[in-house]
Amino acid sequence: MTHEKQHPILLDYVRQYPLPHGVRFTYGTAGFRSEGSILASTVFRAGILAALRSLKTGSTVGLMLTASHNPISDNGVKIADPDGGMMIQQWEPFADALVNAPDPEHLLQVSALFHCTLLVIQFVKEENIPFGGGQSANILLGRDTRPSGDALLEAAKQGINSVVGAFAIDMGILTTPQLHWMVRNINKGTRSSESDYMEQLAKSFRCLVDLAPDNTMESKLVVDGANGVGGEKLQQLKKILSGLDICVRNTGKEGEGLLNEGCGADYVQKEKAIPSSFGLDDVGMKCASLDGDGDRLVYFIPSASSNNVDLVDGDKILTLFALFIKEQLDFLCNEQGFDNKEAVSLGVVQTAYANGASTAYLKKLGLEVVLAPTGVKYLHKEAATFDVGIYFEANGHGTILFSEKFLSHLQARSDELSSTASGSESHKSGLRLLEVSRLINQAVGDALSGLLLVEAVLQYKGWSIKAWNELYQDLPSRQLKAKVADRNAVVTANAETKVVKPPGLQELIDEETAKYPCGRCFVRPSGTEDVVRVYAEASTQEAADSLAQSAVQLVDRFLGFAGSHQKA
Repeated sequence: MTHEKQHPILLDYVRQYPLPHGVRFTYGTAGFRSEGSILASTVFRAGILAALRSLKTGSTVGLMLTASHNPISDNGVKIADPDGGMMIQQWEPFADALVNAPDPEHLLQVSALFHCTLLVIQFVKEENIPFGGGQSANILLGRDTRPSGDALLEAAKQGINSVVGAFAIDMGILTTPQLHWMVRNINKGTRSSESDYMEQLAKSFRCLVDLAPDNTMESKLVVDGANGVGGEKLQQLKKILSGLDICVRNTGKEGEGLLNEGCGADYVQKEKAIPSSFGLDDVGMKCASLDGDGDRLVYFIPSASSNNVDLVDGDKILTLFALFIKEQLDFLCNEQGFDNKEAVSLGVVQTAYANGASTAYLKKLGLEVVLAPTGVKYLHKEAATFDVGIYFEANGHGTILFSEKFLSHLQARSDELSSTASGSESHKSGLRLLEVSRLINQAVGDALSGLLLVEAVLQYKGWSIKAWNELYQDLPSRQLKAKVADRNAVVTANAETKVVKPPGLQELIDEETAKYPCGRCFVRPSGTEDVVRVYAEASTQEAADSLAQSAVQLVDRFLGFAGSHQKA
Protein backbone atom coordinates (compact mmCIF):
# COMPACT_ATOMS: atom_id res chain seq x y z
CA MET A 1 0.00 0.00 0.00
CA THR A 2 1.35 3.46 -0.90
CA HIS A 3 1.51 6.52 1.35
CA GLU A 4 -1.35 8.04 -0.64
CA LYS A 5 -3.65 5.15 0.32
CA GLN A 6 -2.57 5.24 3.96
CA HIS A 7 -3.19 9.00 4.12
CA PRO A 8 -7.04 9.00 3.98
CA ILE A 9 -7.19 6.15 6.51
CA LEU A 10 -5.33 8.32 8.99
CA LEU A 11 -7.65 11.22 8.22
CA ASP A 12 -10.72 9.15 9.10
CA TYR A 13 -9.26 8.07 12.44
CA VAL A 14 -7.84 11.48 13.44
CA ARG A 15 -11.31 13.07 13.23
CA GLN A 16 -12.48 10.84 16.10
CA TYR A 17 -9.92 12.23 18.58
CA PRO A 18 -9.75 16.05 18.52
CA LEU A 19 -7.22 17.79 20.75
CA PRO A 20 -8.47 19.53 23.90
CA HIS A 21 -8.44 23.30 23.54
CA GLY A 22 -5.59 25.33 24.98
CA VAL A 23 -3.44 22.41 26.15
CA ARG A 24 0.07 21.51 25.05
CA PHE A 25 1.54 18.13 25.89
CA THR A 26 5.26 17.50 26.38
CA TYR A 27 7.16 14.22 26.25
CA GLY A 28 8.81 14.32 29.68
CA THR A 29 11.12 11.96 31.52
CA ALA A 30 8.49 9.21 31.32
CA GLY A 31 6.33 9.98 28.30
CA PHE A 32 3.15 12.07 28.30
CA ARG A 33 1.16 12.70 31.49
CA SER A 34 -1.85 14.81 32.33
CA GLU A 35 -5.42 14.57 33.61
CA GLY A 36 -6.81 11.29 32.32
CA SER A 37 -9.95 13.05 31.09
CA ILE A 38 -8.04 15.05 28.42
CA LEU A 39 -5.57 12.41 27.23
CA ALA A 40 -7.59 10.53 24.59
CA SER A 41 -6.13 12.37 21.60
CA THR A 42 -2.62 12.07 23.02
CA VAL A 43 -2.97 8.33 23.59
CA PHE A 44 -4.52 7.86 20.14
CA ARG A 45 -1.53 9.55 18.52
CA ALA A 46 0.86 7.64 20.77
CA GLY A 47 -0.68 4.53 19.20
CA ILE A 48 0.39 5.86 15.79
CA LEU A 49 3.82 6.60 17.23
CA ALA A 50 4.19 3.05 18.61
CA ALA A 51 3.13 1.55 15.29
CA LEU A 52 5.70 3.64 13.41
CA ARG A 53 8.40 2.67 15.91
CA SER A 54 7.60 -1.02 15.39
CA LEU A 55 7.69 -0.59 11.61
CA LYS A 56 11.01 1.27 11.83
CA THR A 57 12.69 -1.37 14.00
CA GLY A 58 10.98 -4.45 12.59
CA SER A 59 10.38 -5.53 16.19
CA THR A 60 7.67 -5.58 18.82
CA VAL A 61 7.35 -2.44 20.93
CA GLY A 62 5.22 -1.63 23.97
CA LEU A 63 2.70 1.03 24.92
CA MET A 64 1.97 1.47 28.62
CA LEU A 65 -0.87 3.50 30.11
CA THR A 66 0.09 4.79 33.55
CA ALA A 67 0.88 7.91 35.53
CA SER A 68 3.02 6.03 38.04
CA HIS A 69 3.04 7.90 41.37
CA ASN A 70 0.67 10.65 40.24
CA PRO A 71 -2.87 11.00 41.68
CA ILE A 72 -5.58 8.62 40.51
CA SER A 73 -7.19 11.28 38.28
CA ASP A 74 -4.03 11.51 36.16
CA ASN A 75 -2.89 9.12 33.49
CA GLY A 76 -0.13 8.89 30.94
CA VAL A 77 1.37 6.96 28.07
CA LYS A 78 4.90 5.82 27.34
CA ILE A 79 6.52 3.77 24.60
CA ALA A 80 8.86 0.83 25.27
CA ASP A 81 11.52 0.26 22.62
CA PRO A 82 12.39 -3.25 21.35
CA ASP A 83 15.13 -3.66 24.00
CA GLY A 84 12.54 -3.01 26.70
CA GLY A 85 13.95 0.43 27.50
CA MET A 86 12.39 3.82 26.95
CA MET A 87 11.81 5.09 23.40
CA ILE A 88 14.97 6.59 21.92
CA GLN A 89 15.32 10.30 22.57
CA GLN A 90 15.75 11.15 18.87
CA TRP A 91 12.05 10.42 18.36
CA GLU A 92 10.84 12.66 21.20
CA PRO A 93 10.59 15.88 19.10
CA PHE A 94 8.39 14.03 16.60
CA ALA A 95 6.30 12.66 19.48
CA ASP A 96 5.75 16.21 20.75
CA ALA A 97 4.84 17.49 17.29
CA LEU A 98 2.51 14.58 16.60
CA VAL A 99 0.41 14.84 19.77
CA ASN A 100 0.16 18.64 19.48
CA ALA A 101 -0.73 18.85 15.78
CA PRO A 102 -3.69 21.29 15.42
CA ASP A 103 -7.19 20.07 16.14
CA PRO A 104 -9.83 20.21 13.39
CA GLU A 105 -12.39 21.51 15.87
CA HIS A 106 -10.48 24.78 16.22
CA LEU A 107 -8.83 25.33 12.84
CA LEU A 108 -9.89 24.83 9.25
CA GLN A 109 -10.80 21.16 9.19
CA VAL A 110 -9.00 20.05 6.05
CA SER A 111 -5.80 22.01 6.59
CA ALA A 112 -5.61 20.95 10.23
CA LEU A 113 -6.08 17.29 9.43
CA PHE A 114 -3.58 17.45 6.65
CA HIS A 115 -1.17 19.17 9.02
CA CYS A 116 -1.32 16.14 11.30
CA THR A 117 -1.13 13.44 8.66
CA LEU A 118 1.45 15.22 6.51
CA LEU A 119 3.58 15.48 9.62
CA VAL A 120 3.47 11.69 9.85
CA ILE A 121 4.14 11.21 6.14
CA GLN A 122 7.11 13.57 6.21
CA PHE A 123 8.60 11.81 9.25
CA VAL A 124 8.07 8.42 7.63
CA LYS A 125 10.06 9.58 4.59
CA GLU A 126 12.86 11.05 6.68
CA GLU A 127 13.17 7.90 8.80
CA ASN A 128 12.74 5.57 5.83
CA ILE A 129 9.94 3.70 7.58
CA PRO A 130 8.16 1.01 5.50
CA PHE A 131 4.83 2.78 5.93
CA GLY A 132 1.91 1.12 4.15
CA GLY A 133 4.34 -1.23 2.41
CA GLY A 134 3.06 -4.57 3.64
CA GLN A 135 5.30 -4.91 6.69
CA SER A 136 3.55 -5.76 9.96
CA ALA A 137 3.95 -4.04 13.32
CA ASN A 138 3.20 -5.53 16.72
CA ILE A 139 2.49 -3.43 19.80
CA LEU A 140 1.98 -4.88 23.27
CA LEU A 141 -0.48 -2.83 25.34
CA GLY A 142 -0.54 -2.63 29.12
CA ARG A 143 -2.33 -0.45 31.66
CA ASP A 144 -2.42 0.05 35.39
CA THR A 145 -5.53 0.13 37.56
CA ARG A 146 -6.62 3.74 36.95
CA PRO A 147 -10.33 4.19 36.11
CA SER A 148 -9.45 6.14 32.94
CA GLY A 149 -7.39 3.21 31.64
CA ASP A 150 -10.16 1.40 29.76
CA ALA A 151 -11.20 4.38 27.63
CA LEU A 152 -7.60 5.33 26.92
CA LEU A 153 -6.79 1.75 25.99
CA GLU A 154 -9.44 1.97 23.28
CA ALA A 155 -7.90 5.22 22.02
CA ALA A 156 -4.49 3.53 21.83
CA LYS A 157 -5.96 0.63 19.87
CA GLN A 158 -7.60 3.04 17.42
CA GLY A 159 -4.30 4.84 16.91
CA ILE A 160 -2.55 1.57 16.18
CA ASN A 161 -5.36 0.43 13.88
CA SER A 162 -5.02 3.63 11.84
CA VAL A 163 -1.65 2.37 10.60
CA VAL A 164 -2.05 -0.37 8.01
CA GLY A 165 -0.31 -3.56 9.07
CA ALA A 166 -0.15 -2.64 12.76
CA PHE A 167 -1.62 -4.97 15.37
CA ALA A 168 -2.44 -4.18 19.00
CA ILE A 169 -1.99 -7.01 21.51
CA ASP A 170 -3.76 -6.28 24.81
CA MET A 171 -1.76 -7.78 27.68
CA GLY A 172 -4.22 -6.56 30.32
CA ILE A 173 -3.47 -4.93 33.65
CA LEU A 174 0.27 -5.01 34.34
CA THR A 175 2.97 -3.20 36.23
CA THR A 176 5.00 -0.96 33.94
CA PRO A 177 8.13 -3.14 34.41
CA GLN A 178 6.21 -6.26 33.43
CA LEU A 179 5.32 -4.76 30.05
CA HIS A 180 8.91 -3.63 29.46
CA TRP A 181 10.16 -7.11 30.43
CA MET A 182 7.71 -8.74 28.02
CA VAL A 183 8.81 -6.51 25.13
CA ARG A 184 12.48 -7.23 25.82
CA ASN A 185 11.99 -10.98 26.09
CA ILE A 186 9.71 -11.38 23.08
CA ASN A 187 12.30 -9.65 20.90
CA LYS A 188 15.04 -11.87 22.33
CA GLY A 189 12.96 -14.93 21.47
CA THR A 190 12.66 -16.03 25.09
CA ARG A 191 9.63 -16.80 27.24
CA SER A 192 7.66 -13.61 27.71
CA SER A 193 4.26 -14.23 29.34
CA GLU A 194 3.25 -12.86 32.74
CA SER A 195 3.46 -16.34 34.26
CA ASP A 196 7.00 -16.66 32.83
CA TYR A 197 7.87 -13.39 34.55
CA MET A 198 6.55 -14.59 37.89
CA GLU A 199 8.23 -17.98 37.62
CA GLN A 200 11.60 -16.44 36.71
CA LEU A 201 11.54 -14.10 39.69
CA ALA A 202 10.59 -16.87 42.12
CA LYS A 203 13.16 -19.31 40.72
CA SER A 204 16.09 -16.87 40.70
CA PHE A 205 15.27 -15.64 44.20
CA ARG A 206 15.24 -19.21 45.47
CA CYS A 207 18.60 -19.92 43.79
CA LEU A 208 20.20 -16.84 45.36
CA VAL A 209 18.93 -17.78 48.81
CA ASP A 210 20.24 -21.32 48.35
CA LEU A 211 23.66 -19.88 47.41
CA ALA A 212 23.77 -17.66 50.51
CA PRO A 213 25.43 -18.62 53.79
CA ASP A 214 23.09 -20.02 56.40
CA ASN A 215 22.44 -16.68 58.05
CA THR A 216 19.61 -15.70 60.31
CA MET A 217 17.58 -12.84 58.86
CA GLU A 218 14.28 -11.04 59.24
CA SER A 219 12.05 -13.09 56.96
CA LYS A 220 8.95 -11.00 57.71
CA LEU A 221 8.39 -8.10 55.32
CA VAL A 222 5.37 -5.76 55.33
CA VAL A 223 4.77 -4.11 51.95
CA ASP A 224 2.71 -1.03 51.07
CA GLY A 225 1.24 -1.65 47.61
CA ALA A 226 0.16 2.00 47.05
CA ASN A 227 -3.37 0.72 46.28
CA GLY A 228 -2.06 0.04 42.80
CA VAL A 229 -1.16 -2.74 40.43
CA GLY A 230 2.14 -3.53 42.18
CA GLY A 231 0.39 -4.72 45.34
CA GLU A 232 -1.96 -6.86 43.27
CA LYS A 233 0.91 -8.52 41.41
CA LEU A 234 2.92 -9.04 44.58
CA GLN A 235 -0.05 -10.91 46.04
CA GLN A 236 0.13 -13.24 43.04
CA LEU A 237 3.91 -13.61 43.23
CA LYS A 238 4.00 -14.49 46.94
CA LYS A 239 1.92 -17.61 46.22
CA ILE A 240 4.89 -19.20 44.43
CA LEU A 241 7.67 -17.73 46.61
CA SER A 242 9.46 -19.65 49.31
CA GLY A 243 11.79 -18.36 51.99
CA LEU A 244 10.09 -15.01 52.50
CA ASP A 245 7.07 -14.07 54.61
CA ILE A 246 5.36 -11.12 52.89
CA CYS A 247 2.33 -9.24 54.17
CA VAL A 248 0.87 -6.86 51.57
CA ARG A 249 -1.24 -3.86 52.58
CA ASN A 250 -2.85 -1.18 50.44
CA THR A 251 -3.54 -3.71 47.71
CA GLY A 252 -6.19 -1.60 46.01
CA LYS A 253 -9.14 -3.62 47.21
CA GLU A 254 -12.37 -1.74 47.85
CA GLY A 255 -12.24 0.18 51.09
CA GLU A 256 -8.44 0.24 51.36
CA GLY A 257 -7.99 3.73 49.92
CA LEU A 258 -7.17 5.48 46.66
CA LEU A 259 -4.17 4.92 44.43
CA ASN A 260 -1.08 6.77 45.76
CA GLU A 261 -3.15 8.72 48.30
CA GLY A 262 -1.27 8.83 51.60
CA CYS A 263 0.70 5.77 50.55
CA GLY A 264 3.19 4.52 47.98
CA ALA A 265 6.93 4.87 47.48
CA ASP A 266 6.75 8.52 46.38
CA TYR A 267 4.75 9.50 49.46
CA VAL A 268 7.03 7.64 51.87
CA GLN A 269 10.22 8.91 50.24
CA LYS A 270 9.20 12.55 49.89
CA GLU A 271 7.28 12.93 53.15
CA LYS A 272 9.37 10.50 55.23
CA ALA A 273 6.02 9.55 56.73
CA ILE A 274 4.32 6.26 57.53
CA PRO A 275 1.80 5.23 54.83
CA SER A 276 -1.87 4.55 55.50
CA SER A 277 -2.71 1.09 56.92
CA PHE A 278 0.48 1.15 59.02
CA GLY A 279 0.55 1.97 62.72
CA LEU A 280 2.13 1.42 66.12
CA ASP A 281 2.10 -2.36 65.75
CA ASP A 282 4.61 -1.97 62.91
CA VAL A 283 7.21 0.05 64.84
CA GLY A 284 10.69 -1.35 64.20
CA MET A 285 9.46 -3.70 61.47
CA LYS A 286 11.13 -4.15 58.09
CA CYS A 287 8.75 -2.50 55.63
CA ALA A 288 8.79 -1.60 51.95
CA SER A 289 6.67 0.57 49.69
CA LEU A 290 5.92 0.28 45.97
CA ASP A 291 4.59 3.07 43.77
CA GLY A 292 1.39 3.09 41.73
CA ASP A 293 2.70 1.19 38.71
CA GLY A 294 5.30 -0.96 40.47
CA ASP A 295 8.54 0.56 39.18
CA ARG A 296 9.73 2.30 42.36
CA LEU A 297 10.78 0.74 45.66
CA VAL A 298 11.85 2.15 48.99
CA TYR A 299 12.25 0.49 52.38
CA PHE A 300 11.43 2.04 55.74
CA ILE A 301 11.25 1.39 59.46
CA PRO A 302 8.21 2.87 61.22
CA SER A 303 9.32 5.06 64.12
CA ALA A 304 7.88 5.03 67.61
CA SER A 305 7.80 8.82 67.53
CA SER A 306 4.85 10.49 65.78
CA ASN A 307 4.21 9.57 62.15
CA ASN A 308 7.80 9.41 60.97
CA VAL A 309 9.86 6.64 59.40
CA ASP A 310 13.53 5.82 59.09
CA LEU A 311 13.78 5.90 55.30
CA VAL A 312 15.93 3.43 53.39
CA ASP A 313 15.71 4.97 49.93
CA GLY A 314 17.03 4.28 46.44
CA ASP A 315 20.51 5.48 47.42
CA LYS A 316 20.70 2.81 50.12
CA ILE A 317 19.35 0.17 47.71
CA LEU A 318 22.02 1.10 45.18
CA THR A 319 24.70 0.92 47.89
CA LEU A 320 23.52 -2.52 49.02
CA PHE A 321 23.59 -3.84 45.46
CA ALA A 322 26.97 -2.23 44.73
CA LEU A 323 28.53 -3.80 47.83
CA PHE A 324 27.21 -7.23 46.86
CA ILE A 325 28.19 -7.04 43.18
CA LYS A 326 31.67 -5.72 44.03
CA GLU A 327 32.23 -8.56 46.49
CA GLN A 328 31.22 -11.19 43.93
CA LEU A 329 33.45 -9.63 41.26
CA ASP A 330 36.37 -9.51 43.70
CA PHE A 331 36.00 -13.26 44.29
CA LEU A 332 36.01 -13.84 40.55
CA CYS A 333 39.04 -11.68 39.86
CA ASN A 334 41.11 -12.71 42.88
CA GLU A 335 40.62 -16.45 42.77
CA GLN A 336 40.23 -18.56 39.65
CA GLY A 337 38.13 -16.13 37.67
CA PHE A 338 39.03 -13.22 35.44
CA ASP A 339 42.66 -12.16 35.08
CA ASN A 340 43.80 -8.56 34.75
CA LYS A 341 43.23 -8.52 31.00
CA GLU A 342 39.64 -9.48 31.64
CA ALA A 343 39.03 -6.88 34.36
CA VAL A 344 35.34 -6.11 34.69
CA SER A 345 34.16 -2.50 34.63
CA LEU A 346 31.71 -1.80 37.46
CA GLY A 347 30.06 1.59 37.69
CA VAL A 348 27.22 3.24 39.57
CA VAL A 349 25.04 6.03 38.20
CA GLN A 350 23.20 8.58 40.32
CA THR A 351 21.32 11.85 39.84
CA ALA A 352 21.79 15.14 41.64
CA TYR A 353 19.04 13.99 44.04
CA ALA A 354 21.37 11.35 45.48
CA ASN A 355 22.26 12.20 49.04
CA GLY A 356 25.82 13.50 49.26
CA ALA A 357 26.62 10.98 51.99
CA SER A 358 25.76 8.09 49.66
CA THR A 359 28.01 9.40 46.89
CA ALA A 360 30.88 9.83 49.33
CA TYR A 361 30.38 6.29 50.66
CA LEU A 362 30.36 4.75 47.18
CA LYS A 363 33.53 6.58 46.21
CA LYS A 364 35.17 5.43 49.44
CA LEU A 365 34.51 1.86 48.30
CA GLY A 366 36.58 2.63 45.21
CA LEU A 367 33.60 2.60 42.85
CA GLU A 368 33.26 4.83 39.82
CA VAL A 369 30.29 7.16 40.30
CA VAL A 370 28.72 8.89 37.29
CA LEU A 371 26.15 11.70 37.55
CA ALA A 372 23.26 11.79 35.06
CA PRO A 373 20.19 14.03 34.59
CA THR A 374 16.96 12.98 36.30
CA GLY A 375 15.07 10.34 34.35
CA VAL A 376 15.59 6.65 33.76
CA LYS A 377 16.41 7.17 30.09
CA TYR A 378 19.54 9.12 31.10
CA LEU A 379 20.70 6.81 33.87
CA HIS A 380 20.08 3.68 31.81
CA LYS A 381 22.25 4.99 28.98
CA GLU A 382 25.16 5.73 31.31
CA ALA A 383 24.87 2.39 33.12
CA ALA A 384 25.00 0.53 29.79
CA THR A 385 28.58 1.75 29.23
CA PHE A 386 29.86 -0.62 31.95
CA ASP A 387 30.16 -4.41 32.04
CA VAL A 388 28.01 -4.13 35.16
CA GLY A 389 26.20 -0.82 35.62
CA ILE A 390 24.01 -0.06 38.62
CA TYR A 391 21.70 2.93 38.61
CA PHE A 392 19.16 4.16 41.09
CA GLU A 393 17.40 7.40 41.74
CA ALA A 394 16.82 8.35 45.36
CA ASN A 395 13.10 7.83 44.71
CA GLY A 396 13.72 4.08 44.38
CA HIS A 397 13.69 3.73 40.59
CA GLY A 398 16.62 1.75 39.25
CA THR A 399 18.13 -1.54 38.18
CA ILE A 400 21.37 -3.35 37.27
CA LEU A 401 22.59 -3.84 33.71
CA PHE A 402 24.92 -6.63 32.57
CA SER A 403 26.64 -6.52 29.20
CA GLU A 404 26.04 -9.52 26.95
CA LYS A 405 29.81 -9.93 26.56
CA PHE A 406 30.29 -10.15 30.32
CA LEU A 407 27.41 -12.59 30.78
CA SER A 408 28.75 -14.85 28.03
CA HIS A 409 32.19 -14.84 29.59
CA LEU A 410 30.70 -15.41 33.03
CA GLN A 411 28.63 -18.36 31.82
CA ALA A 412 31.66 -19.93 30.16
CA ARG A 413 33.76 -19.45 33.28
CA SER A 414 31.03 -20.91 35.51
CA ASP A 415 30.69 -23.93 33.22
CA GLU A 416 34.45 -24.47 33.40
CA LEU A 417 34.57 -24.19 37.18
CA SER A 418 31.59 -26.52 37.61
CA SER A 419 33.79 -29.37 36.44
CA THR A 420 37.08 -28.30 38.05
CA ALA A 421 36.27 -26.20 41.11
CA SER A 422 32.61 -26.74 41.86
CA GLY A 423 31.73 -25.42 45.29
CA SER A 424 34.56 -22.88 45.38
CA GLU A 425 33.71 -19.30 46.33
CA SER A 426 34.68 -18.20 42.83
CA HIS A 427 32.23 -20.66 41.29
CA LYS A 428 29.46 -19.62 43.68
CA SER A 429 30.11 -15.95 42.93
CA GLY A 430 29.73 -16.59 39.21
CA LEU A 431 26.47 -18.43 39.82
CA ARG A 432 25.20 -15.62 42.04
CA LEU A 433 25.94 -12.99 39.39
CA LEU A 434 24.20 -15.04 36.72
CA GLU A 435 21.11 -15.38 38.91
CA VAL A 436 21.12 -11.66 39.67
CA SER A 437 21.09 -10.98 35.92
CA ARG A 438 18.00 -13.21 35.63
CA LEU A 439 16.22 -11.86 38.70
CA ILE A 440 16.73 -8.15 38.15
CA ASN A 441 14.69 -6.53 35.38
CA GLN A 442 17.34 -5.28 32.97
CA ALA A 443 14.75 -3.52 30.82
CA VAL A 444 13.76 -0.96 33.44
CA GLY A 445 13.47 -0.39 37.17
CA ASP A 446 11.16 -2.97 38.75
CA ALA A 447 9.95 -2.80 42.35
CA LEU A 448 9.08 -6.52 42.51
CA SER A 449 12.39 -7.87 41.18
CA GLY A 450 14.27 -5.20 43.16
CA LEU A 451 12.51 -6.20 46.36
CA LEU A 452 13.47 -9.84 45.92
CA LEU A 453 17.08 -8.93 45.21
CA VAL A 454 17.23 -6.76 48.33
CA GLU A 455 15.93 -9.68 50.39
CA ALA A 456 18.40 -12.11 48.79
CA VAL A 457 21.36 -9.79 49.48
CA LEU A 458 20.27 -9.18 53.08
CA GLN A 459 20.10 -12.97 53.49
CA TYR A 460 23.60 -13.30 52.02
CA LYS A 461 25.02 -10.60 54.30
CA GLY A 462 23.05 -11.69 57.35
CA TRP A 463 21.91 -8.11 57.86
CA SER A 464 18.83 -6.67 59.46
CA ILE A 465 17.26 -3.60 57.89
CA LYS A 466 18.72 -1.60 60.78
CA ALA A 467 22.26 -2.76 59.99
CA TRP A 468 21.73 -1.95 56.32
CA ASN A 469 20.38 1.50 57.12
CA GLU A 470 23.42 2.27 59.27
CA LEU A 471 25.95 1.86 56.44
CA TYR A 472 26.13 5.66 56.36
CA GLN A 473 24.18 8.57 57.78
CA ASP A 474 22.28 10.70 55.28
CA LEU A 475 22.84 14.43 55.27
CA PRO A 476 19.59 16.23 56.16
CA SER A 477 17.74 17.33 53.02
CA ARG A 478 14.55 18.97 51.88
CA GLN A 479 12.66 18.83 48.60
CA LEU A 480 10.14 21.54 47.71
CA LYS A 481 8.37 22.61 44.56
CA ALA A 482 7.08 25.91 43.23
CA LYS A 483 4.05 25.81 40.94
CA VAL A 484 4.79 27.78 37.78
CA ALA A 485 3.08 28.62 34.51
CA ASP A 486 5.98 27.36 32.38
CA ARG A 487 8.45 24.91 33.85
CA ASN A 488 10.59 25.22 30.71
CA ALA A 489 11.55 28.77 31.74
CA VAL A 490 14.27 27.10 33.82
CA VAL A 491 17.06 25.50 31.77
CA THR A 492 19.81 23.50 33.45
CA ALA A 493 23.18 21.94 32.62
CA ASN A 494 25.77 19.64 34.26
CA ALA A 495 23.28 16.87 35.02
CA GLU A 496 20.74 19.47 36.20
CA THR A 497 23.00 20.81 38.95
CA LYS A 498 23.45 24.28 37.40
CA VAL A 499 20.85 26.76 36.10
CA VAL A 500 21.66 28.26 32.70
CA LYS A 501 18.42 30.22 32.31
CA PRO A 502 17.22 32.57 33.64
CA PRO A 503 20.64 34.30 33.85
CA GLY A 504 21.76 35.23 37.33
CA LEU A 505 19.64 32.72 39.22
CA GLN A 506 22.45 30.20 39.71
CA GLU A 507 24.83 32.81 41.10
CA LEU A 508 22.33 33.77 43.81
CA ILE A 509 21.65 30.10 44.63
CA ASP A 510 25.41 29.58 45.01
CA GLU A 511 25.68 32.60 47.32
CA GLU A 512 22.86 31.30 49.48
CA THR A 513 24.28 27.75 49.56
CA ALA A 514 27.69 28.98 50.71
CA LYS A 515 26.10 30.21 53.97
CA TYR A 516 25.44 26.64 55.16
CA PRO A 517 27.94 23.95 56.28
CA CYS A 518 27.77 20.94 53.91
CA GLY A 519 25.36 23.00 51.81
CA ARG A 520 24.24 21.80 48.39
CA CYS A 521 21.26 23.05 46.41
CA PHE A 522 19.87 22.87 42.89
CA VAL A 523 16.62 23.66 41.07
CA ARG A 524 15.25 21.97 37.97
CA PRO A 525 12.04 21.88 35.94
CA SER A 526 9.91 18.83 36.67
CA GLY A 527 9.61 16.24 33.94
CA THR A 528 6.03 15.35 34.90
CA GLU A 529 4.38 18.45 36.43
CA ASP A 530 4.26 22.20 35.77
CA VAL A 531 6.49 22.91 38.74
CA VAL A 532 10.10 23.79 39.45
CA ARG A 533 11.62 21.34 41.89
CA VAL A 534 14.06 22.44 44.59
CA TYR A 535 16.52 20.22 46.45
CA ALA A 536 18.67 21.34 49.37
CA GLU A 537 21.14 19.57 51.63
CA ALA A 538 22.98 20.82 54.72
CA SER A 539 24.50 19.71 58.01
CA THR A 540 21.21 20.08 59.95
CA GLN A 541 17.56 19.68 59.02
CA GLU A 542 16.84 23.28 60.01
CA ALA A 543 19.57 24.49 57.68
CA ALA A 544 18.39 22.28 54.80
CA ASP A 545 14.83 23.58 55.25
CA SER A 546 16.01 27.19 55.29
CA LEU A 547 18.18 26.75 52.20
CA ALA A 548 15.32 25.11 50.28
CA GLN A 549 12.92 27.93 51.18
CA SER A 550 15.47 30.51 50.09
CA ALA A 551 15.88 28.78 46.73
CA VAL A 552 12.10 28.70 46.21
CA GLN A 553 11.95 32.45 46.87
CA LEU A 554 14.69 33.01 44.30
CA VAL A 555 12.80 30.98 41.71
CA ASP A 556 9.69 33.09 42.37
CA ARG A 557 11.64 36.31 42.04
CA PHE A 558 13.20 35.35 38.70
CA LEU A 559 10.16 33.73 37.12
CA GLY A 560 7.82 36.49 38.21
CA PHE A 561 4.93 34.45 39.61
CA ALA A 562 4.78 33.09 43.12
CA GLY A 563 3.28 29.62 43.41
CA SER A 564 2.23 27.24 46.13
CA HIS A 565 5.33 25.89 47.84
CA GLN A 566 5.02 22.41 49.17
CA LYS A 567 7.00 19.27 49.78
CA ALA A 568 7.98 17.71 46.49
